Amino acid sequence: MYCFLRFSILLVGLIVSAGSYAVNTAQPLTTADDLGPKVEQPIEFPHDRHAGDAAKGGMQINCMYCHTYARRSIVAGIPPLQKCIGCHQNIESVRETPRIKKLFEYWEAKKAVPWKKVHDLPDFVRFNHERHIQRFVFAQNKPVQEACGYCHGDVKTMTVARRQKPLSMGWCVSCHQKDHPVDATSTKTTHGPNDCWQCHK
Repeated sequence: MYCFLRFSILLVGLIVSAGSYAVNTAQPLTTADDLGPKVEQPIEFPHDRHAGDAAKGGMQINCMYCHTYARRSIVAGIPPLQKCIGCHQNIESVRETPRIKKLFEYWEAKKAVPWKKVHDLPDFVRFNHERHIQRFVFAQNKPVQEACGYCHGDVKTMTVARRQKPLSMGWCVSCHQKDHPVDATSTKTTHGPNDCWQCHK
């Protein structure tokens, strides 16, 4: 009886210790609610059709073809309607689809499509797209979809872009604490800055 009691106390102690360790070291669980509400767009832009793999019917368009500011600005930017029309005025096969008809309605009315932000951050947070693109795409020679996908998720498989990553401070800091190669050929590694002022204004 005494032996059973000691064993039970030991077992409970181990379970509590293991649970405490798991809670204190694990990344926070992310649920669909943590990622924010689904954003309804004025036109469902099929990222899978534009950026997706050719084997799955995609055109493998590079993220930076449309989001041109990502390589040289803090923001990636939403492409102007002229960028969409530049391609779609030459593609007769989809001209009569509801999405493209709506696109041309905005064009003929000389109005910008009122896209809504999906990956929105609080006003006091400053995320620099250029710095991340320069580091991971140009210096490390990673594919654009892989580099962008780390924060934006696997956009090339999405019919409509949605948030797949928490983009919380803890989530960002966990990446900044990891060692990343300086460039594609170097064995030297560095981590991202952890100074508050780098990301907060």
